[in-house]
Parts: sequence; structure tokens; C-alpha cells
Amino acid sequence: MRAVRLALIAALAASLACAAPAGAMDRYVPLSVPAAPGPAAYDRVWVRQLGPKQAERVLVLVPGTLGGAGSITPVAREIVRRVPRTQVWVVDRREQAFEDTSVFESRDPDAALDYYLGFKYRSVKGSDARYVSEWGLGVQLRDLRSVVRRARAGGRREVILGGHSAGASTAVAYAAWDFGGRPGYRDIDGLVLIDGGLLGSFAEAGAERARRELAEIRSGAVFLDLLGFGIPEIAGIFAQVGALYAYERPDAPSTLQNFALLPAAFKPTFPVTNEAQFGYAFDESTSPDELALIQIRAGGLAPSGDPRPWQDGELTPIRRHARAYASNEPNAIEWYYPRRLLLDIDGASDLRMNEAARILGLRLLHARKIDVPLYAFSTSLTEGTVAHGARRLAGMSRIPRSRVVDARGTSHLDPLSAAPETNRFLKTVVPFLRGR
Repeated sequence: MRAVRLALIAALAASLACAAPAGAMDRYVPLSVPAAPGPAAYDRVWVRQLGPKQAERVLVLVPGTLGGAGSITPVAREIVRRVPRTQVWVVDRREQAFEDTSVFESRDPDAALDYYLGFKYRSVKGSDARYVSEWGLGVQLRDLRSVVRRARAGGRREVILGGHSAGASTAVAYAAWDFGGRPGYRDIDGLVLIDGGLLGSFAEAGAERARRELAEIRSGAVFLDLLGFGIPEIAGIFAQVGALYAYERPDAPSTLQNFALLPAAFKPTFPVTNEAQFGYAFDESTSPDELALIQIRAGGLAPSGDPRPWQDGELTPIRRHARAYASNEPNAIEWYYPRRLLLDIDGASDLRMNEAARILGLRLLHARKIDVPLYAFSTSLTEGTVAHGARRLAGMSRIPRSRVVDARGTSHLDPLSAAPETNRFLKTVVPFLRGR
């Protein structure tokens, strides 16, 4: 009995150690931002704020292409547990206001299937929101500057800016940007780039592409259509509905496997569970090659079973990933991603005022003066170009200290969703943040 009591005491102590400390903050709040083209109702962003209320430092993170704050929340929670006196703020862009996620709040996958894949939700057409053609890098950076300044308020001594994928590119652009004569890097105390950046990390938009795509976007094709269905939001809806089934009914036969609109590339040829269907769509071994932006290394389908289940065994437990993508307020996917923002980010690739940057109205005047510490994490997605771009940035600027991790054994979303014990990003960014 004494041994049992000791075990219970140890278990209770462990649970208390993992609980949120007194005075911790965990909230999702709107923040007002400067006016931009379009109705004034959209002049706000949302921020997931995690960490101790009396923090001395804030790490502000920006999601990537089609990413929502919910995608970064898993690793954000782990960071605040490991880095003392630090909050993490994850920013959802202004276009999140377009999403009708009301039925997802019920946590009922059947209701979500009927409402969203029955196309009963309130959709937004690009032709009705042409003002989004001007929601490019300039608008996002002004919005982000409001968040950075709010993070600095209250006597906090440091604000570190970063992001994932195109969100990391946004962070670099912020540092190089000219805000009415003030360089962006003066607002921040460090950069944390998670599989993204500029200087060749991703595609570059030259003058010809800038002119051509800008004309297309201003004609009304304002949103990125990842799956090419003519329904920009469908990728996000598929992901969240699939995740909800995987999380709430993991062992039941897959519902989406029999849904006609789901592309065949996402479907196994034999019956699988809801969890296995979700894993099959995201795991790098089975997810379509052209969708490497959504991939993780999670495991694989079990060798037998009817329906066949999923087996973990790599970096990201599929249930952990499903929980993140089934979440709401914030969700993990941005339904309506502005094509103009992606074009501007690609136009900013070489961090100078070339012809494309002038066509797009960018203000990249201070890249060589950036003087804050830099951390960068590169995965298999770009085969080293993110790491190479980070080293170029450190070499061309006044960055005093840099840490570049080239981890090609990880996929693009693993730094956000991997289990703490297998997350190389977490293991390397924590010492960087602690070393400040």
C-alpha cells in the first residue's frame, strides 16, 4: 500500500508540474490595426497569447501560406513551458474574419460535414472582395507592427519576431522594411525563422511575373486556390472536417474516403479509419508531392485491418496533429489567403529594391543594417535553400549572432506538430531563446 501511495503522490506531482502555472495567460483576442482597403470591420487581427502574465519577453510568430494560428499553437505551448518569463503570441491575419467557422464550434463532425461540404456556409467570392487585391506585404507589415508594439507595451524588454514558412519570410521583410523612415529591425530584438525566409528560400517574383499576376489579382482572382477547384476555401474545409473526424472518431470507418469531391490522391485504395485517412493525407510518404507544404512525418497505415488503422512511428503523432487541425478559435488553416501577399513575399525575395519590388510598392531599404540575433530552421521542403538564405542574410547584414539548423530529416509541418521528444526545432530554438 505504501508503494501505491508513493506512486499516486508522484503521479500527482507530475500532473501539477505539467499544469499551467498560476498567472498564466491562454487567450485568443482581437487587436485593432491601421485602416486598409475594404470595410473598416476588417481592420483587426487576432492573436493567440500564451505564457506567464508577467513575462519579460514576447516571441511573436506569423503562420505561413494558408496557415492559421492553431497550426503553431502546439509548439508555442512547449516553448512557454521551457523558456522562463516568455510569452508566445501567434498572429492570425485580418482575412480570418471572412471564415464562417460557426458549426465547427459544435465539435460534431457530421454537422460539420453537412454544413461545410454541403456548401451551406457563408462563402466569400473574390469578385465581391476586390479590395483584397491590395492586402499585400505592406498591409500585413503595418498590421504586424501594431502587434509588435502591443507586445512591447507594459515594460517588456524584448520582442522577438518570427514565423513559419511564408510567415518567416514576412518576419525578414519586417526587419528590412522602412516604416516612414524607421527601419523595422529597430522594433525587434531577434528573428526566429521556421522553414522560411527570403534570399532564395522560396520562389522569386521578377518584374514580368509581378506585372502579370498583379493584373490577374486586380481583376478579381484575389484568393489562393490550392486545389484548383475554383473554391479557395475548400482546402481548409477538407483539412478541418477531416481532422475533426480523426480526433473525435479516430477508429470509425473513414467518412471522407467516400466523399466524391476529395481528390483521389488523398484516398487509400482500401477501407481505412478516420484517423488513418487524415494521416494518409498529411504524411510525406503518401501525401501528393505537389503539396509538400502540408506534410509531416507521422508513420503509416497499419499492414492489416478492416478498416485499416494508422500507426505512429516517426516525428509527429497523428492524434497530436489532428487535435491542432480540429481546433477552432484559432483554427490551423486560413481559408482565404490573399494571392497579393504571396506575390509580394516572392517579390521581396532578394531583399532589395529591384524592379519587381518597385512595381509592387515594397519598401525593402534596410536589409544590410539588420543587427539582431537570428535563428533559422530548415526542413526537407527546400533541400537547404532556407538554411542557405539564412546564412546569406547573416553574411550581408550586421547580425551579431546566428544559429542555422539544416534538418532535412523533417518535413515542413513537423517543427509545429512533432512530439517534444522528437522535435528538433524545439530542442534547438529553446537554447537560442534562453541564451539571450
